[in-house]
Amino acid sequence: MSSASSGSSAPASPSDAAATPHRVLIAEDEALIRLDLAEMLREEGYEIVGEAGDGQEAVDLAESLRPDLVIMDVKMPRRDGIDAASEIASKRIAPIVILTAFSQRELVEKARDAGAMAYLVKPFSITDLIPAIEVAVSRFSEIAELEREVASLSDRLETRKLVERAKGLLQSKQNMSEPEAFKWIQRAAMDRRTTMKRVAEVVLETLDPPAGTPDAAPK
Repeated sequence: MSSASSGSSAPASPSDAAATPHRVLIAEDEALIRLDLAEMLREEGYEIVGEAGDGQEAVDLAESLRPDLVIMDVKMPRRDGIDAASEIASKRIAPIVILTAFSQRELVEKARDAGAMAYLVKPFSITDLIPAIEVAVSRFSEIAELEREVASLSDRLETRKLVERAKGLLQSKQNMSEPEAFKWIQRAAMDRRTTMKRVAEVVLETLDPPAGTPDAAPK
C-alpha cells in the first residue's frame, strides 16, 4: 500500500491553463507506471498529492486529500478502478481520468457510466495525457456549473412559491393589496438584510402556523 506523498512541483509552463498546478491523485497498482506517470505530471507543473496502489486506497485518499484530479487505472487489487471511480464521482470530489490497457467499447461505457470524464489507453505519452486531463477538468467544471444553475433555479422556484403564499396571507389577514403585500415582503427583506424567501417563511410561520403549535388557530 502506498501512502500519500507530496512532491515539489515544477513551475507551471506557459501553456498551462490554470495559474497554479492541479493537485493530482494517482491510483495505479504497478509501481513503475505510477512512478513514470508522476514524473510526467511533475514536469508539466502538476502537484502529486497522493499515490494509491489499489482501488480502496484511492477512494480513501480522494476523500481525505480532496485532489483536483484523479488518474485511475481500471484493474487494481482490493477494488477495481471502475467501482472506485464510481464512488469518487458520486461524491463530486474531482474529475477522473481512467487508464486501461484495453480499448473495448464495453469498458469505455462502464468508465463513462462510473463518472469518468476522460479515458486513456496504455501505453500513452504526455501528448496524450495532457489533453485527456484538460478534457476531464473542463467537463467536470461544466457539469458542476450546470448543477449549480439547476440548484439556483430550484431555489428561485421555491422562493416564488413561498412569496406567493405569504402574499396571500398578508392580503387575507392584514388587508393588504397584492402590490402592498409584495412591497412589504421586499422591504422587510432589505431592512433585515435577509432574503425574501426567509421573510416569506416567517410570514407563513406567524400567520399560518402548523396545526398543533401554540399560535395555531382552533379549527
